[in-house]
Amino acid sequence: MGRIIFYEDRNFQGRSYECMSDCSDMSNYLSRCHSCRVESGCFMVYDRPNFMGNQYFMRRGEYADYMSMMGMRDCIRSCRMIPMYRGQFRMRIYERENFGGQMYELMDDCDSIMDRYRMSDCMSCHVMDGHWLMYEQAHYRGRMMYLRPGEYRSFREMGMSGMRFMSMRRIMDSCY
Repeated sequence: MGRIIFYEDRNFQGRSYECMSDCSDMSNYLSRCHSCRVESGCFMVYDRPNFMGNQYFMRRGEYADYMSMMGMRDCIRSCRMIPMYRGQFRMRIYERENFGGQMYELMDDCDSIMDRYRMSDCMSCHVMDGHWLMYEQAHYRGRMMYLRPGEYRSFREMGMSGMRFMSMRRIMDSCY
C-alpha cells in the first residue's frame, strides 16, 4: 500500500504526519504542510479540505518544497491514496454535461481530444475501469483532476467550472 509523510515546513522540517490512506482534513494533524515524502504508492493531494480545490499527482519521491515546484499557492489540506490497479482501462468521455453530445471511448492515454476526436470540450465522463488523470490542456499540462471508477455527470458541479479537459492519462502501477 501507499505511504506518504507530510511535514509542516520546507525541507522535511517541523512536525510530521504519516498517512497510509485517505485524509480529508490534515488540519487535525498539522497546522500547515509545506513538504512531503512519498515512500510508496501514488497520491493526489489537494489544497483544500475534503478533496477539493487544486489537485496534484504525487508519485514516489521527495518534495522538499513542492509549493514552488508545482506552483501551488496554498499548502496541502487533504490527500487521497490511489489504489494500485493492473486491469484494463476504459473511460467514455462526453462533449456535454449529463453524458450528452459526442461520445468517445478511451482505453489508452489521449494527449489531445481535439487532435484525436475533433472534440473541443469534455464536460462529463464515465470511468468504467482504471484510474485516470484529466488535464485542462493538451499534452498533459495544466491543472488536473483525478478520476476513479464512477459516473461524472458535470465537472462544473464538481467545482471545476471554467475548466476544460483536453487530455487524459491512465494512472499505471509504475509508481509503486
